[in-house]
Amino acid sequence: MPFVELQSIKSHLSKHQCLLGLDLGSKTIGLAVSNPPFLIASPIEIIKRTKFTADANRLMKIHKDQQIGGWILGLPVEMDGKEGPRCQSTRQFAENFMGLLDLPIAFWDERLSSSAVNRFLISEADMTRKRRGQVVDKMAAGYILQGALDSFGFGSL
Repeated sequence: MPFVELQSIKSHLSKHQCLLGLDLGSKTIGLAVSNPPFLIASPIEIIKRTKFTADANRLMKIHKDQQIGGWILGLPVEMDGKEGPRCQSTRQFAENFMGLLDLPIAFWDERLSSSAVNRFLISEADMTRKRRGQVVDKMAAGYILQGALDSFGFGSL
């Protein structure tokens, strides 16, 4: 299945499926899952990146266990709106994965998602730097996925 526009991803899903949000970093992948009505994103875990095959195996298990129908990948667009090397890496990861699973993948501009999550964890949750480091990637995935869900009012599937 090819990459899809964010606004059309819901046409590829049943009402019993969830969306998986991914925050791809060079060392970790933060994950969040939507509820089936597509209203709420919940952070679920962080995968420590190793080799693509190992990462893919873990993602395919989550895909099956969580009844995932599609993915929303955070696209790390630069502040000036240009796509740099990190965007190319994210798109390549998605392309590599499309050879393993037939699922719709859409992208969401993730500019400042980690900054927003860190600000929240410092000001509202009063977390230490060490504890923030343990949760920020999955919280950023939740922030990315929630932004995508909010952008198209998914509750009407």
